[in-house]
Amino acid sequence: MGQQKVAIVTGASQGIGAGVVAAYRKNGFAVVATSRNIQPSSDQDVLAVAGDIRERAVAERVVAAALERYGRIDTLINNAGIFIGKPFTEYTADDFSNMVEVNLAGFFHITQLTLPHMLAQRSGHIVQITTTLVHQAIAGADAGLAMLTKGGLDAVTRGLAIEYAKTGVRVNNIAPGIIKTPMHPEATHAALAGMHPMGRMGEVSEIADAILYLENASFVTGETINVDGGQHAGRW
Repeated sequence: MGQQKVAIVTGASQGIGAGVVAAYRKNGFAVVATSRNIQPSSDQDVLAVAGDIRERAVAERVVAAALERYGRIDTLINNAGIFIGKPFTEYTADDFSNMVEVNLAGFFHITQLTLPHMLAQRSGHIVQITTTLVHQAIAGADAGLAMLTKGGLDAVTRGLAIEYAKTGVRVNNIAPGIIKTPMHPEATHAALAGMHPMGRMGEVSEIADAILYLENASFVTGETINVDGGQHAGRW
């Protein structure tokens, strides 16, 4: 059991997070899956830890659970996040607090607590789920707070990649376009598909595939992979 690799996935109860949990299990990893509403798994190699990732105590509990059950942490997927799209002047103070706490504090706590264990074993991989909007805004797709918070993750990914480049720990980003998940009602799919040059929404499996590429790309760090149907490339 000590040699089985272990991944922590945040925001793991549905959508991209649930797909990533399944993908890592198929690749032989044990997974510690966390979100506010996550339910226990019948799979003995999926350990569910419920809690709000913005709270440091929850991050401490997740890391402790991983070490107690499996004895190591090899990968951290920072997937938990809030996306609120609206004109910038219409954001509320609560919108700001919620997005900063989940998108940034959530990342900070779990990453800071996980890193020492990766450094001790001289290997590890950390992946953030950002948004393609960080590098290519779309007219009419107002998302200032998403860019503010996810843009911070985009920048710190490169910073941490350089800070830890000689330690065996790699740090990368996945920047999705609009992905078919429960947060997008089916009635919106046609309109959302049209926001991509390829004319369709992305699939959760396509995000998971990109993450697994990075997992095995031992010479890649500080990279952002846009999985966005061409959105990042320019206007269409």
